[in-house]
Amino acid sequence: MSKSSPRRPFGGKSSGTVTVIEAKVHRSSARNARLAFILTAVIVGLLSAVVAASYIHPILALFLGAAIGVPTGGIVWVVVRIWPVLRLIWWWAPEIGITTSLGYGWTQLANHTTTPVTAGVVALVVGVPAAVPVIRRAVLAWAMCLFVRHRLRVCFAQFIIANQSGSLPLILWARPTPVGERVWIYLRPGLALGDLEGRLDRIAVACHASTALVERASDGNAAYLRFDIKRREVLNAQVASPLVDVINPDTPAGDRPIPAVPTALDLPDVDVPTVTLPAQKKPATTANGSKPAASSSADADDVSDWI
Repeated sequence: MSKSSPRRPFGGKSSGTVTVIEAKVHRSSARNARLAFILTAVIVGLLSAVVAASYIHPILALFLGAAIGVPTGGIVWVVVRIWPVLRLIWWWAPEIGITTSLGYGWTQLANHTTTPVTAGVVALVVGVPAAVPVIRRAVLAWAMCLFVRHRLRVCFAQFIIANQSGSLPLILWARPTPVGERVWIYLRPGLALGDLEGRLDRIAVACHASTALVERASDGNAAYLRFDIKRREVLNAQVASPLVDVINPDTPAGDRPIPAVPTALDLPDVDVPTVTLPAQKKPATTANGSKPAASSSADADDVSDWI
């Protein structure tokens, strides 16, 4: 979103205005809206006419199909045409919801309570999260999730390759983690996981983080990705051990014997065991050089017992 542009918010010529929707996105949405209107009107109109032809005259069925298809196509045209605005509303949906809730709550509180009560409630709502460390850290963690969503959108708009229509990925949701934030996004056609892996250092800089990681969030859908924004390292923190409290401080310190551990070892000092391999009998051969057939166990018996 640029600060100033000679174009109007939806692509016209003007001066001193703020560009909300880029001209390329405006043209793409207009073309898609026309195609969606034509396809929806024709398909819905024909299907309605075919179904109505079973009950009324075919000519009347065509008029009825047109009466149903054209309004349906108009609804689809409106949805596709304002999709860039709906996407902006989606990007700012958490902020819009929070601001609306706070404004509505303040109005109801001010209209139904006195000034001291209103001031006391506001002091509790603001002061308790600021004074309690656990609540304060949780509020800041969720606030950083909202911040990261917008920073990722800036990354896609500034230096990550997008498709020809200029449509950005859909940033779905974010939640805090022990090391930072985790964000789920859905890529539009024109981007892949490999396009993002080479720009993780720039993404980390844009998100004011230490490092950034990206991986697939679904095995069956390559467009569904998960970003892990790391701001701190929790594995190198010092953790107090409860075993220190178990030790009695009055226990006298005893001298423990130091075991004799060899510091060097020479190979000549090691006795090499002598391994004797069993002697192998050389198989006998016959006169023609072939091995004799194996003798049966019956040959070893005394044949005189069978005579």
